[in-house]
Amino acid sequence: MASSARLRSTNHLGMHHSRLHHLVRPGAHPALPGVPGFLVSDHNPRSVVEGEPGRHTQRLLERVMCQPSGYDPLHSGAAVINGEAGVLIHLIHVATSTALGVFASVLAMLIPYPRLAHRQVKNASRLYVENTCERFNHSVDAISALDKSTAISFFTQVKFLSKAGAKILQSIRNNLDGMHWERPRMRVLDPNYIDPEQKLHDMEIPVRGMDIALSSCASFPVGVIDEELRGVLLDCRGKLGLKSDKKASFNESTPPESKNKQDLNNFPWSLKNLSIAYKHLPTSFFLYCVQLLLHDSPIAMTTSIMNNVKKSQKAYADDQEYWSHKKIKQVISKMLPSSQNLGFAFKCSLSLGLAVLFGLIYDKEDGYWSGLTIAISFDTARQATFSVANARGQGTAMGSIYGVICSYVFQKCGGLRFLALLPWVVFTSFLMHSRMYGQGGGISAVIGALLVLGRNHYGPPAQFAIARIAEATIGLTCFIVIEILMNHTRGASLAKSELSQSLRALQDCIDSIHITTSSDKQTSSPNSCQELREKQKKLKTIVRQLEEFTAEAEMEPNFWFLPFHGACYRRMLESLSTMVDLLLFVAYSIENVSRLSQKERVIWVDQQDRVNEKIELFKNKVSPTLKCLEDITNLKSLRKLEKELKNKNLPCDIESGEYPTSKMLCGDEEADSIAGSFLEHLEEMADTIHHSSDEETLRGQMIMNYSCLGFCISGLVRETIKIQNEVKELVMWENPTSHTNLSEIYCKINALRSE
Repeated sequence: MASSARLRSTNHLGMHHSRLHHLVRPGAHPALPGVPGFLVSDHNPRSVVEGEPGRHTQRLLERVMCQPSGYDPLHSGAAVINGEAGVLIHLIHVATSTALGVFASVLAMLIPYPRLAHRQVKNASRLYVENTCERFNHSVDAISALDKSTAISFFTQVKFLSKAGAKILQSIRNNLDGMHWERPRMRVLDPNYIDPEQKLHDMEIPVRGMDIALSSCASFPVGVIDEELRGVLLDCRGKLGLKSDKKASFNESTPPESKNKQDLNNFPWSLKNLSIAYKHLPTSFFLYCVQLLLHDSPIAMTTSIMNNVKKSQKAYADDQEYWSHKKIKQVISKMLPSSQNLGFAFKCSLSLGLAVLFGLIYDKEDGYWSGLTIAISFDTARQATFSVANARGQGTAMGSIYGVICSYVFQKCGGLRFLALLPWVVFTSFLMHSRMYGQGGGISAVIGALLVLGRNHYGPPAQFAIARIAEATIGLTCFIVIEILMNHTRGASLAKSELSQSLRALQDCIDSIHITTSSDKQTSSPNSCQELREKQKKLKTIVRQLEEFTAEAEMEPNFWFLPFHGACYRRMLESLSTMVDLLLFVAYSIENVSRLSQKERVIWVDQQDRVNEKIELFKNKVSPTLKCLEDITNLKSLRKLEKELKNKNLPCDIESGEYPTSKMLCGDEEADSIAGSFLEHLEEMADTIHHSSDEETLRGQMIMNYSCLGFCISGLVRETIKIQNEVKELVMWENPTSHTNLSEIYCKINALRSE
């Protein structure tokens, strides 16, 4: 019986080779531009046909064929079914099927036009530069508007363009890894290489600062902008358009130019304009951002990065032996897998092994389909396990049902079944960009339909579809179980923990704000600007991680846990992101103040000391509040805290003063008082009489940088107050039956900590 089956399989082998050639040869199906290629296991009568819609093919290959576990679902039928044909023939069949799939995917990526990552990043960079120029023009129109309705209309357009620009930046970030694979020499051999994201970031930060300045304006039109300054601002729109061509050229090897020197003679406005604009800190900060944008100032580039670029240029030009032993060792160390990659490979292998094992126990003939279902479900980053599994399951079910319906419709003309894929590819492309299904659900829907429509000698379509859905359920169950065991912490818990870390990092950044004076240099104090930049970069990384955990927590089911307060976390993320940008402006302005004060050291030393006093006053108000918020967000529940206090017999009275408390910020009055103190200082600087044009120019530069510093510090206070209010709302959400007083809670925490 077995020999007869083997004989029938051998007799069908030649026929399947001809059918395979017909499916993949160029021009075989001119009516199917959306289906670039199919993988067919030509070694068994039960051939498997799979595919991927045109512009998502390379993404499927990245997720499926390059799995660390070594499992390739695109030729799973070849690897499982026909092991009896002989080891050598079997390996040849597997290799041929895999090569055919790679060739079809590459062909789909190149036709009808190349969709290389480098080309996509280049096009996205051009779109982003155009988006930035339009945002700049609308921002200038908003602050220069003569009536409130016009200003609000332009500002609304700025917000819309900001969201579109963020999406473009995210697409550039997603394609950077693919671009590095396409052109590895850029990052390895070229010492001047800088990521396009970093280059565009220097353009994004000033425009984002203009948005912050507009949102801080209490009313429109702005009173300090007279007709002369309004005309100068409107003339600036064309200047940025001329500079945008250089940004859109996308030359990765162009080294950044250090433009720290601010020459007031190149400012589009005069000293007269500055003497009026400084009285309104948002307007002064807006002008500061315009100047940074027009002069291509690398505000996001740290001093260490600039020095490293210069050193690498000199080393590459002078030293002929660039490929030293140390450099080769560094490149090899980057190629070795990390512990995270090894853990991910172990998780993939365990999930796939259990899925195929239980699938074979359920059905020995179709058991390997359970492994195929979850092979495209893995991601190196954390993901909402239940949401991803739900989207995969629904996509597989929808694709299988659609394939069954089309099989019955085209049962008399099987060669036309692939025509039904055209509307399905269009439909699933919308699914891939939807929030409900995402890329995973869309890919599962495509594969589910292709497997049913491309099947041959698998029996009735309905029976095969039911078997596929059953095996998919087994595979997704194994996927969920392993994900829970490997990543057992919920996204909501990780988001709250990351919020506490972000508050701790924010406190470290604020404590590092200090203008370095000559006495600090004599005592060998560390560079406060460089320290602030490093801590700001750390804070930015933590905030981005918090955003990922928040998105995961919003997608995961609540079960018996307290519902996740996503709106509160989103508002805190918005405030934290604004503070990340403001801290970068603080570091840049302090660097310029320290540099400019060296020209006239005697005159500006007293000014630095007075500003440092104001900074210390600001730090004494904000740092204790952030410390209090950090401890409160680390608290699991108020009921547990009160129970521990009761067990230890520690009655805490906030008015007794026995335990340390934190004075919370009262409101915008705190920020207004700090802004007022800086305005008084700026007014004294503006009234200072100088006897030379150089001194007048230096005074204008110092006014610009000090006004930027004053606006950013007052903005940090306002955003801290917003976070304080959101933390209070979060505590009330988590403890609805308890009285919420942040100072009292912090007093209880200190009482318990002191024992």
